[in-house]
Amino acid sequence: MISMNRTVLITGASEGLGAKIAQAYGAQGYNVIVNYFQNETAANEVVASIGNDQALALQADVRDKAQVAQLVASGKARFDRIDTVVNNALVGFKFDPVAQKKFEDLTWADHQTQLDGTLKGAFNVISSVYPILKTQKYGRIVNIGTNLFQNPVVPYHEYTTAKAALLGMTRNLAAEFGQYGITVNMVSGGLLKTTRASAVTTPEVFQMIAQSTPLQKVTTPDDVAQVVVFVGSEKAGGLTGQNITVDGGLTMN
Repeated sequence: MISMNRTVLITGASEGLGAKIAQAYGAQGYNVIVNYFQNETAANEVVASIGNDQALALQADVRDKAQVAQLVASGKARFDRIDTVVNNALVGFKFDPVAQKKFEDLTWADHQTQLDGTLKGAFNVISSVYPILKTQKYGRIVNIGTNLFQNPVVPYHEYTTAKAALLGMTRNLAAEFGQYGITVNMVSGGLLKTTRASAVTTPEVFQMIAQSTPLQKVTTPDDVAQVVVFVGSEKAGGLTGQNITVDGGLTMN
């Protein structure tokens, strides 16, 4: 059992941005709970890249509260504590500007799918881990957002709406949890090159974003992961209720 180091739980961490976040925390000496939904092989590869003594892969559908409760219990049993939570899981969405439905073709079920994956998922995870953080009088909650609700380059209606709702949750929780030494923030990336969800994005969209960005480049998962590690660390103790955008300056707050 490891108790001397901080422990981070990352949802949807078997690939893409979640995997990069897990590896970045591991490089900083954190114990890492790698949550996955379906891809056990990829999750185990992430664990191996960090070290089997330092990381643990656990399956759970974040939309299922009972599964999430077991995820948190198993992670705490292994590492004795949980200090940081990163709500990264993305359920059933791809950034495909060609296939994206127009508003007139969307149903409420399309929106509900994203609300369940993003908002309900984060709610379940935070509800399960909050008693631990409150007892410790220390915690970092980092929700993964998007710059699309500031600049909807492509109107991904259902995805963007769910992420905007998550920002509302972020700020409400920050206001309530601060008294217990728990910070709650959002880190919002631009369109990332490349993850499974963005693999279908057309080259023209990536090129348009790069040309519109002060840094003249598309944001990478590593760019976002490094900021997530800082926001979820002890060093960011004065930061709460914030939405930090990592997109090379495409949007400016």
